[in-house]
Amino acid sequence: MVNMPGSQYDQNHMNQTILPHALRELLSDELREAATGALYRKAEHLFSAGAVPQWMFYVVRGEVALERAGAHGEQIILQRSRTGFVSEASLMVDAYHCYAVAIEETQVIKLPIQALRSALKNDPQFASRWIHTLNAEIMRLRMHCERLSLHSVQERLLHLIRTEGNKGRYAIPTGIKTLASELGVSHEALYRTVADLKRQGILERTASELILIQGSSS
Repeated sequence: MVNMPGSQYDQNHMNQTILPHALRELLSDELREAATGALYRKAEHLFSAGAVPQWMFYVVRGEVALERAGAHGEQIILQRSRTGFVSEASLMVDAYHCYAVAIEETQVIKLPIQALRSALKNDPQFASRWIHTLNAEIMRLRMHCERLSLHSVQERLLHLIRTEGNKGRYAIPTGIKTLASELGVSHEALYRTVADLKRQGILERTASELILIQGSSS
């Protein structure tokens, strides 16, 4: 699949859009001017493997997953973002090695790759802020790698809620099936694990959240 030009907002859209605070603080004046908005429908690709990178994507609302086919044809999620940059590595490659798909209707801000490269080369203050942003993402990815090294589905799920949740609450707006891909397990195994944890009084589940019950020791 390829990018769908019809998904992009008109060029005047950004004039009516306030950049998220974190992005506004990060970008230089020139990059703020170069930013444009786009809206992608559920299951639509932001980019495909093999394409030449043209944009850096910042998720404002919705969810984007970077995916690649596994050895047996299964889809492996490499990165999942509900807010912030996705596919930061595309800044320094000649072609994408995976594809990005909107898990639900997703609003993004697009920054031209060439403008970003120029800013990194010529604006030391922006380069320093960019490095800080990448450091935070590296810490998140280390936690993800640590999680995948855990053997049981229960261990992986509890690790995710504790490290990336908010006070024991982890949002699942796109459901258990998507979460299973991020944990590297089958959705059937994850459904069973959630049900077991609920029976044990360790976990509650709502339509949009997984919640650790206060005082549970597992």
